Amino acid sequence: MRVACLLGPGFEDSEFQKPYEEFKKSGHAVTVIGMEAGQELHGDKGKVAFKTEKSINDVRPDQFDALFIPGGRSPDKLRANERMVEFVRLFMDAKKPVFAICHGPQLILSADRHRLGKLTAWKTIQGDLEKAGAQVVDEAVVVDGNLVTSRKPDDIPMFIEKSLAMLGGSSSERVA
Repeated sequence: MRVACLLGPGFEDSEFQKPYEEFKKSGHAVTVIGMEAGQELHGDKGKVAFKTEKSINDVRPDQFDALFIPGGRSPDKLRANERMVEFVRLFMDAKKPVFAICHGPQLILSADRHRLGKLTAWKTIQGDLEKAGAQVVDEAVVVDGNLVTSRKPDDIPMFIEKSLAMLGGSSSERVA
């Protein structure tokens, strides 16, 4: 499967790196999309750096089978860009798999697609989602239709497991 990953400055290192690596190990093509192609982005913890492969201006949702949104400060920065928000909106409307962890659901909120089902997020984002009318639960991972959401780095193994199951592959022996 072709997975689009939306990434901006200040992403949570492990919430990007671990799922990214597991998706690739499981045979999925992951394209990292940012505000511009070739932009070097650094994780919030300073452990991971990555150069974006494509600009949001050069891609369309129909070129991908699934969407991955890591957390950290990245989603808040990306949701200021209408093309990023529209990209998420179109994925949600097409009912393609969307994987969002921690602050990732901020982009779903900005796309006005947070009421489509049950989800979870980082504690402060849970409150924002609830106030906006979303059905929020405080669980490690929530799968609802095409949406997989998780709260924080501790949830990454279950987030990867459920995301890979939706993609049609499993790496439970590697995620632990």
